[in-house]
Amino acid sequence: MSTTVPGPDGQPRCRWCAAAPEFFAYHDKEWGYPVADDRRLFEKLCLESFQSGLSWRTILAKREHFRAAFHAFDFDRIARFTEKDVDRLLQDAGIVRHRGKIEAVINNARRAQEMVRREGSLAAFLWRYEPDKTQTGLPQTASTSAQSHQLSKDLKKLGWKFVGPTTVYAFMQAMGLINDHAEGCVIREQAERARKRFSRPG
Repeated sequence: MSTTVPGPDGQPRCRWCAAAPEFFAYHDKEWGYPVADDRRLFEKLCLESFQSGLSWRTILAKREHFRAAFHAFDFDRIARFTEKDVDRLLQDAGIVRHRGKIEAVINNARRAQEMVRREGSLAAFLWRYEPDKTQTGLPQTASTSAQSHQLSKDLKKLGWKFVGPTTVYAFMQAMGLINDHAEGCVIREQAERARKRFSRPG
């Protein structure tokens, strides 16, 4: 089976884009490009945790609602959330109303604050898990990696929740820590150029 499908312009894109029309724009403009902004990194970790057991299409459709409900994923504000905020969010039909995942976002916001105090930024910590350039790529069907298992383990040791290795691997793919665009995908080279220009935080 081919790893690509034709995009709206006829050029090949990663096969997963065929699952929903809105995936093409997300794939072309966001997925796989390197990110160093702490708020965007935190947002993606949260959204990936909400996706657990669901489809990314569901989460992507609700992303603006999530951003509104969680103050654009400003973890300093979320860290101050109380039980009243949890109750409010459980009534918000625009997001995924799962108490455990909502409480995990609040917990993880507090852990993010601790990480910033200790490491200087979330980015400085997370980008340490970028695979070595000499490592060969994983098959397109991969859902975890050695690095995602290690990052998951280390985050859990620091008290983070809903950060299993599959969730973390999807995060690493999306935030450009790895270039998992399929060979032949028209965006793969663009993402790789962005990764080469990218200044690793540290």
